[in-house]
Amino acid sequence: MPKTESDYPLQVAIDLRAVVARLLRRFREAGADDAITPSQASALARLGKGGVATVSALAAVEKVRPQSMATTVQALEHLGLVTRSQDPNDGRRQIIELTDAGWARIEGQKDAGAAWLEETLATRVTPDELQTLAAATAILQKMLA
Repeated sequence: MPKTESDYPLQVAIDLRAVVARLLRRFREAGADDAITPSQASALARLGKGGVATVSALAAVEKVRPQSMATTVQALEHLGLVTRSQDPNDGRRQIIELTDAGWARIEGQKDAGAAWLEETLATRVTPDELQTLAAATAILQKMLA
């Protein structure tokens, strides 16, 4: 419990951040597949948001060395989840793009996460708690507006 009333927003912020981080981990775990590593899954998710990227751009947003990302992309390409092609504007660069299988994997992960959340809400949360979560969701949406 916070020492003073002015400490309350700080404590709520700390608790909320920790819970959201755990929730996101659970979503990832629900859609996890032992065939790919967490770094490969993260690179796929990034490509799913932007469609295409270069190895250096992916490395920058993932905060890894370009050589490490090149290894990750090579593994994803071997699995048939991405393709590489020459950048028409700069022949030294390669464009990384999701394949249909890559898009399907991302959608499958989203579906698995959504199914886990729905099942958890239906089996581990009371109707009153569900109403509280609905109200909290509206507050979070307001914060993000």
